[in-house]
Amino acid sequence: MPKQNDLEQKALDIIMSRGEKGILQSDLWREMKATSREGSRISIRLESKGLIYREPELSRGRWTYRLYSRRQPISVDSIIDCPCLSCEENSKCGAGGKISPIECEKLVQWVLNEN
Repeated sequence: MPKQNDLEQKALDIIMSRGEKGILQSDLWREMKATSREGSRISIRLESKGLIYREPELSRGRWTYRLYSRRQPISVDSIIDCPCLSCEENSKCGAGGKISPIECEKLVQWVLNEN
């Protein structure tokens, strides 16, 4: 039988993998091959530790909770095309230097176009 911490970590991994959509508590315990009682207790423990939050939701005519992670995996998607990452002047660039991000036209254009 898996340790309680292992089950909690597995549940947290599943919840985090669902991102902003979250996962229904009833779907979580099914995916974990756990009982409803075990799934409920695990989600309550994760909530009490501040790792997730639960919102009540009516699903298929029954009340359950949708579980959301308080932390999301880090993503570099928002900066992947930042000109600084491939700039030839990157090693010389810095605040107060001859080459500065404050004066960089490529960076200014990238920031303005990201909206």
